[in-house]
Amino acid sequence: MNYDAPTIWNHVLTDLELVISKANFITWFKNTAGVKIDDGVFFVAVPNEFYKEWLSNKFSKEIMKSMRNHCESVRSMGFIISKNIPVSEQKKTSSSQKTTDSGFIKELPLETVSVRKDNLNPKYTFENFIIGSFNEVAYSAAQATLRQPGTYNPLFIYGSTGLGKTHLIQAVGNALKSKNPHINILYTNSEKFTNDVVGAMQSGKITSLKEKYRTYDVFIMDDIQFLSGRDKTQEELFHLFNIFFDKGRQVIFSSDKHPNFITGLEDRLKSRLSQGMIIDISRPEYESRIAILQAKARENNMIINPETLDFVAKHVEGNIRELEGIVNTLIVQIQAKQRDLTLVELKLMVKNNIKPKKNISVEEIIKIISGFYNLDESLIYEKTRRKEIVHARQVVMFLLREDFNISFPLIGRKLGGRDHTTVIHSCEKVKSDLDGNPELHQEIEQIRAMIAVQ
Repeated sequence: MNYDAPTIWNHVLTDLELVISKANFITWFKNTAGVKIDDGVFFVAVPNEFYKEWLSNKFSKEIMKSMRNHCESVRSMGFIISKNIPVSEQKKTSSSQKTTDSGFIKELPLETVSVRKDNLNPKYTFENFIIGSFNEVAYSAAQATLRQPGTYNPLFIYGSTGLGKTHLIQAVGNALKSKNPHINILYTNSEKFTNDVVGAMQSGKITSLKEKYRTYDVFIMDDIQFLSGRDKTQEELFHLFNIFFDKGRQVIFSSDKHPNFITGLEDRLKSRLSQGMIIDISRPEYESRIAILQAKARENNMIINPETLDFVAKHVEGNIRELEGIVNTLIVQIQAKQRDLTLVELKLMVKNNIKPKKNISVEEIIKIISGFYNLDESLIYEKTRRKEIVHARQVVMFLLREDFNISFPLIGRKLGGRDHTTVIHSCEKVKSDLDGNPELHQEIEQIRAMIAVQ
């Protein structure tokens, strides 16, 4: 008997809407779809791995209970990752979803199985590109390129990882494609281009490869720094660029550094790359970090306390990718706790995203740890055997050694002139106590979080 998976899933959603909160339902079930039933496994399409894990861990019991009421043959549930699941299309099935023999899901788009020849990711658009002082010049140059291709040739965008370079250069390609569907665009990266060149050389088809690349109206290459030391690939790119330039065709590159500082890049290629517009993207400043966090929260249909966003933006001076990851973690924790996070919880959550301050002094660390244990910091230096003071002092020694790599003798001198063997013993004791003592482990992590945000 053939079952209509989309219809069954709609019945399940109706049931779930009555038993879980409205916020949970909208957040986790709005962008899902029933796909098919295969050998007792009901496959649900979800937008990403994040949704898959959450539905599996938090709602599997409720889903399966409802599922069996509507389809007794269902024994388990599987997931298909799909980047585009329109709600209006939920009742449509698709043959593009397939499971492998091993039972793993092959991740294919629901709406189409065709592969875009331009390699552009449709999610990278100007509409969802956050603009701030850290990238506004690069954005303006991209817009000028969009209005009149060839204005800056090449357009060279560089900056550290996770700052939106790939998003920006692909947004140009997608916008050009939107204006003119017949334009021939190629987005690639240096690794793929190198593989094409090597493969063509090995098969004796280098001429065919050159002809193929010369047909493009717009050529976009990501991560050009990885061409370092690849002489033959650089030679082919040099000649290809000359052809594009002479014919007025737009070329766009990205890199993690300025072309003049890419070691192993030929001087003649550096010269070509420098004849257009070279623009860097820096790390986002506070206002841009707030905008990024807010945009990511909206994308996930979530309202996050402004004070929480303010704390994250002030203390995490990372890249866009790190900030988006923090929002994902925030959403999970807020949903799990059904409340906003406390300050301590926030500090614990962001501690790994905060670069440790190299200029923090031993005295400041002692002050933080004394405050954590509600002790006067002067007691840490005294020769007393009161249990709570000894414990705090041992934690101080442990963190000074483990996190700041201060020598045992120096730690001893800083803490009242103690012998280095005492420091070694204290550090080993804390290490030993951490095994099987979750409360101590939590104390240490909370203190680390407090140090990180000072």
